[in-house]
Amino acid sequence: MAKRAKKKRSGAKQKTHKRRLSIAHLHWGFPPIIGGVETHLTILLPQLVRMGHRVSLLTCPAEKSKIEEKYKGVSVKRIPMMDLNWLYKRGLNGIRREVTREFESFIDSTKPDILHAHNMHYFSKAHAATLAEISKKKGIPIFLTAHNVWDDVLFLDLVRNIKWTHIIAVSHFIRQELVGIGCNHRHITTIHHGIDTELYHPDLDPTPILKLYPQLKGKRVIFHPARMGLAKGCDVGIKAMKIVNEKFPDAMLVLAGTKNIVDWGERQQKEIAYMVNLVDFFKMRNNVLIDVYKLTDIPLLYAASQICIYPSTSSEPFGLTMLEAMASGKPMIVTRAGGMPEIIKDGVNGFITPVKDFEELASRITQLLMDGALRERLGTTGRAIAEQQYTKKVLANTTLNLYRKFF
Repeated sequence: MAKRAKKKRSGAKQKTHKRRLSIAHLHWGFPPIIGGVETHLTILLPQLVRMGHRVSLLTCPAEKSKIEEKYKGVSVKRIPMMDLNWLYKRGLNGIRREVTREFESFIDSTKPDILHAHNMHYFSKAHAATLAEISKKKGIPIFLTAHNVWDDVLFLDLVRNIKWTHIIAVSHFIRQELVGIGCNHRHITTIHHGIDTELYHPDLDPTPILKLYPQLKGKRVIFHPARMGLAKGCDVGIKAMKIVNEKFPDAMLVLAGTKNIVDWGERQQKEIAYMVNLVDFFKMRNNVLIDVYKLTDIPLLYAASQICIYPSTSSEPFGLTMLEAMASGKPMIVTRAGGMPEIIKDGVNGFITPVKDFEELASRITQLLMDGALRERLGTTGRAIAEQQYTKKVLANTTLNLYRKFF
């Protein structure tokens, strides 16, 4: 009898693991809104669909986007109550009833087995508390992916006092930060991002992007694949390039100006203006390309580059661009900050420099520009690591396995 009961439980477990799930995600932004979390969702969510699951997303409105649409099989619904830029200007007072109405409508229509919120441990308590209440009332497990941490009382409140079923940290650094504020380590799992290794590939032909930006032809391209801002170290990159250009006048820095982003606090445009002024101050207009790039342009910009840099001056939680560079076979130079040293190993697939040390950054860029064999070795190693550890399939399978521990 015991053996028979054990077989029944085992069979039930296998059926649960094969069952098609309905998974509802919630995040403040999604393309054409651009950002690391948004890009992560474009990788994870369609992969879950390809694996046979029904996936929906509640997010913010965006220019030229419909209220309800499909993205690679993912059902996307956009509502004003998820628009942080609008909420910042409006204020958060008196929104609880409307948030409840919108969340209940979304959950009633999607009938999820799993609720999965991204970065809802900041910005608005009304959103997090409402989601937790609905989760409890309907008996639906609620997962939080912490893509960031903040030094703020609201952050402490929403991480510690909202009843998340389980928290996913995007790096061991984020997990350590959460444990440091009193979260039980057993309630947190680190799941690194994944990348589409077919979209980002060393053999990609850069010709289309060189036609779009002919000023890059014949240049030594250094790509900084992050939205322009002080926290991303764009000013450090500009200062480093001033030194690099003394030895390599044909070296060009590519920076990503941004249009569609979540800009809580409205600081982005001011920081971009400072960066443009810094370029003009150093008389580097001919050595710096700044533009707003489509998502489809990004793999081509990697293909056109020799080196990638990410000299973040903040504790970068992960940095998805590291995986993009690795999958593209390009060495990347990062700073010893946050979760980046978990992925980039000094002298293995890139280099690590001290925070704000533009001279060391310039030295490493110069070293790589002078040594093609070193560039190729670091890039090839990075590609191999991406293929083995950071594919979109690895990401999706790891996430599903975690869901099923609580479902």
